[in-house]
Amino acid sequence: MKPATEPSSSVRLCYTQIVSAYYSDTHPVMEALQIRLLREAPPWRKMEMLAGLNASAKTLALSGLRRHYPKASREELQRMLAGLLLGEALACKVYGKLENAA
Repeated sequence: MKPATEPSSSVRLCYTQIVSAYYSDTHPVMEALQIRLLREAPPWRKMEMLAGLNASAKTLALSGLRRHYPKASREELQRMLAGLLLGEALACKVYGKLENAA
């Protein structure tokens, strides 16, 4: 059986799924190179990249909380961040109820 033709802006993921290009501002050749490099990266490197992305997301969330609550203490901000990351119900169980934030 002959495989279906793929559009030029698509990339084959796994073995069966076809998706459109990830980034509209990235040349398809460069995007294909990025995907190839990600596939060839060892598991430890992928985990390292994921940890970096998680740290960046946490930093951005904390920055947003600081902007929303400029009078909040460091401890209050950390507790609010826990609420965002874990969900408020779990954060209450782990860290206690959130007192009135500044």
